[in-house]
Amino acid sequence: MPMTLIPAHPAPPRAYLPFPLTLTRAGISGFPSPAQDYEGRTMDLNELLVRRPLSTFITTVDGDSMLDYHIYPGDLLVVDSSLRPHHDQDIVVCVDGEIMVKRYKLMQGNIPLLFSGNPNYKPISPRNCDCQVIGVVTHVIRSLRQ
Repeated sequence: MPMTLIPAHPAPPRAYLPFPLTLTRAGISGFPSPAQDYEGRTMDLNELLVRRPLSTFITTVDGDSMLDYHIYPGDLLVVDSSLRPHHDQDIVVCVDGEIMVKRYKLMQGNIPLLFSGNPNYKPISPRNCDCQVIGVVTHVIRSLRQ
């Protein structure tokens, strides 16, 4: 399934969103101030999701190959191309000219294999195809509304 690659802005403008302080109390310690949860805190999603803007891009998932790994069609993947993949990480990879997301695993003897989260798709051996790692998935963004 084709994927769309969208590079992150190299210097994204700050866009701070309200980020109310939420606390979970473990015991009774007096009456909390009702205004405590509304302190003027903010959060910028760029700061949360993008550590290295020049090597980060966002792509949209198309297809059903990663369902068992909880990556669904329409999800947005934040991908960092400066990271080296490690065992059991999800990666965006180009296999024989097709860009896809797969789970990178090192099998016995450090033999790499690319797994789908769907039994209908066989593991891919990077040794048997033209394969290039594009980046490591660092976040999955999913809308809960359809």
